[in-house]
Amino acid sequence: MSIRLIPDEDKPYTAIEIALENPLPDYDIHEIEQPTPRDVDSVLVSQGFRDLIDDARGILLELIAAPPDIAGIEPGESPLAPLHITDHDPCHLDLVQLTGAICPGAEDDVYRPGLWIVIRDTRCKPGQPLPQYARDRIELIARQLVKRLEL
Repeated sequence: MSIRLIPDEDKPYTAIEIALENPLPDYDIHEIEQPTPRDVDSVLVSQGFRDLIDDARGILLELIAAPPDIAGIEPGESPLAPLHITDHDPCHLDLVQLTGAICPGAEDDVYRPGLWIVIRDTRCKPGQPLPQYARDRIELIARQLVKRLEL
């Protein structure tokens, strides 16, 4: 799975682009590689892709709300994660945008549908980039999302 993190250098935001590389029969998404961006549009407006977006939103919100990895458990991996009475999480993440994306393939004449996600840290000051620990946490969240959606 192709995950690309695109941090804003002067804002507390990071975009995540996840290009679909395999068909997703559970979402009725069978044709991944398309010859033009317009052909990808028909996938992005399908009911199956909307269902994928809905599932991704639920998983993302759960992963963002989960405590950071303190006991060796990655966010969202176990409901039995230890209780955190105090707030030890240095970043407070917020899902800003989740939508479909048209992702260029490895070849010039191939396009794929994908997910476009924007996450921000509400504790960062405006005009400042995300600190490295927030970027690392966002990358973990993206990897867990791909794993849980079996992309």
